Amino acid sequence: MKKTSSRARANTDRDTMRKQYDFSGAVRGVTAARYAQSANVAVIDPEVLDVFPDASSVNEALRALAPVLRQRRGLRTHRKLA
Repeated sequence: MKKTSSRARANTDRDTMRKQYDFSGAVRGVTAARYAQSANVAVIDPEVLDVFPDASSVNEALRALAPVLRQRRGLRTHRKLA
């Protein structure tokens, strides 16, 4: 495999930012914590994609399962205390 010449690399690394964008006063990562709180991503295995084709079907199933899991979790904590 042939290596990329430095001339070709220089063309891909050039600054493509438009002049009207001014990030001189920007703070890096200022919204990262807020984004992390609301961005939950789950990867669905290909074997169950026919059952969960989109986000709403996954959410519907999780909402139905959540009360059962909460109840089981509650029972476990009470047993440990007793």
